[in-house]
Amino acid sequence: MGGIDKYRKIIQEILTGHTEIPYACGDIQTETVFDRESDRYLLIIHGRENERRVHGCLIHIDIINGKFWIHRDGTESGIANELLSYGVPKDHIVLGFRSPEIRKHTEFAAE
Repeated sequence: MGGIDKYRKIIQEILTGHTEIPYACGDIQTETVFDRESDRYLLIIHGRENERRVHGCLIHIDIINGKFWIHRDGTESGIANELLSYGVPKDHIVLGFRSPEIRKHTEFAAE
């Protein structure tokens, strides 16, 4: 397995790992959404905290032109750090949640 298949497997392992981390407050579950045709990968949260409904996207990663585009990262550890721990080079990670002007000053890929 190499290239894009390896990258898909890495994302799926990372997101699945986050589903095993329980929320400290409320009755909130996590769920993965994997769209392998579009190479779009999400971790969503849903449930209730007291009387309030909770629903949203915690992590959103796409694979675009062979690079990881992190569009949303609601984790404390940072998805980019987790990708690095899998041996992904920094120039294959784009912090898509940052503006293009800021991205070019990071140690990661600008696009």
